[in-house]
Amino acid sequence: MAALASGYQGPPELTLTGAFTQWTADLPMIALVVVLGACYLTAVRRVRRGGGGWGTGRSVAFCGLGLGMLVLATMSWIGVYQGVLFYARATQTVLLVLLVPLFLAMGKPLTLLSAAFPPAGRRVERVVRSRAAVVATFPAITTLLLVAVPMTMYFTSWYTAVFHSASVRELTYLVLMVPGYVFFWTLLRVDPVPKQYPYGVSMWITAAEVVGDAFFGIAIIADTNVIAGPYYHAVGYPWGPSLATSQVIGGGIIWVLGDLVGLPFLGAQLIQMMREDQAEAAAIDAELDAKDAAKAARETARTSSATGVPASAAATMTGTPATTTGTAAATTGTGAATTGTGAATTGTAAATTGTAAATDDPMPAGDPANTADAANAGDEDRPWWESDPRFTERFK
Repeated sequence: MAALASGYQGPPELTLTGAFTQWTADLPMIALVVVLGACYLTAVRRVRRGGGGWGTGRSVAFCGLGLGMLVLATMSWIGVYQGVLFYARATQTVLLVLLVPLFLAMGKPLTLLSAAFPPAGRRVERVVRSRAAVVATFPAITTLLLVAVPMTMYFTSWYTAVFHSASVRELTYLVLMVPGYVFFWTLLRVDPVPKQYPYGVSMWITAAEVVGDAFFGIAIIADTNVIAGPYYHAVGYPWGPSLATSQVIGGGIIWVLGDLVGLPFLGAQLIQMMREDQAEAAAIDAELDAKDAAKAARETARTSSATGVPASAAATMTGTPATTTGTAAATTGTGAATTGTGAATTGTAAATTGTAAATDDPMPAGDPANTADAANAGDEDRPWWESDPRFTERFK
């Protein structure tokens, strides 16, 4: 701490060099980072020893970026100057609410837990799939908390309570990270989630979060009163921007950095939605092709049963209607000639005609197989989108 003539006691003026050299030790956060990192890497080692695979990128996201951002937010220049400069506190808020949770969620910790410790993973999944979890992680609730929690802190006495109590400060760090983690966990869907909402819903929720961040930042900028004014006047730093300017800078950081995180995330969800639609379209095409093939096979089987011709020959006959028609015509001519030979022959032809008529209807009208075929034909004639849940669920 530097004691100046003005009575200010605190870190020296923030410079570009100081942003790299000013650090502080936060023992509770150090313990949290070490425990989370050790548990994660132990689980990764267990999975790999068991013959499984775990992507290095996931480990980097969780340990390198997620926990690394937590160290920067609490122990770098941001942690040193959070009690002196408003915009340092604003930068810390963005990191804790958005960036740290985003990278921790990208590390897929729940999936790793299930892979390394299956019994514990199953218990966690039961909790995740519970009705209470579904309600608590409803998108409107998670988005509201993501914006409302930091706003409540900034516009109440909670803001200054952090400076006067180490316990409140550490708990505040955790409280800020939890809504962000739940928000990104449920929208990224890389881990088991209580309910998978369509990506279209996720995009609307993300857009609402971007608007909420902008509203939060603008509210700080537009506030004519200095937030925590008595506290900052008591600090009395003799260098840097004025209190009002520092507050405007802080509001701008919350607005801009919030959008810089939210907009790319919105774009990533759009890409995910397009990929999901392509995969569903390929699956639906394959199912429709299989149904068409099955329908053709049933038609061939019915033709074979009606004519007494083997199925393979029936398929050939079905494919050559002109030849079959020509044969029928020749047969008709022969029948006509036979008719001219006399009354006895005519009677025989009549009997034959009756037999042919009976043959034209190989299945009685009440035959169950015939009824089932008719029902199946009715279902097949319906457009697939009327009954396919992958399509109908989107409009419920």
